[in-house]
Amino acid sequence: MESNAITITYKTATRDRPLTAIRVHRAAGDPRRGWLTADGWTVPVALGRGGILANKREGDGGTPKGTYRPLQLWWRADRHPRPRTYLPVRPIRPEDAWCEDPQDRRYNQPIRLVRDQPGDRLTREDHLYDFIVEIDHNAGPRIAGRGSAVFLHLARPNFSPTAGCISMTKSAMLRLLRRMGPQTKIMIG
Repeated sequence: MESNAITITYKTATRDRPLTAIRVHRAAGDPRRGWLTADGWTVPVALGRGGILANKREGDGGTPKGTYRPLQLWWRADRHPRPRTYLPVRPIRPEDAWCEDPQDRRYNQPIRLVRDQPGDRLTREDHLYDFIVEIDHNAGPRIAGRGSAVFLHLARPNFSPTAGCISMTKSAMLRLLRRMGPQTKIMIG
């Protein structure tokens, strides 16, 4: 008996695979501005007001030098549809915040705050935290005072410096998210 079956082979295009690495380096002339390069494309980014620092400390405004991995994407589901990404995705709720107190046992971890409790809430009036990529800076082990809440997030319209994060335009973030996975290396410095 003859078979008329057709074999179809699907080849995964390189652009559909997670990125191996992302590189971030400072721009010439301004340590608070930089460039993010991934798979042949480059976009401008804002860095921390302290520039890229090898010895990051809480409150110094520095973007930590080193190699990190993305842990998950936090996103404002009330403002945007779920973006395409290889990362685990978590919607931001009104009670979600981040612990930046080096004296707290929950330092550099997500926390939940009740209505009037102070803290760095992830739900902001502006759009900076509409998409947050949590990275593993000072995550294992967490060391009090070595820096917290270092994220990739959206930039202010004037690309003013961050408190230590890396920020970019929404279009750059969405393009990056489509190719970012848990094994992607984020090399800063």
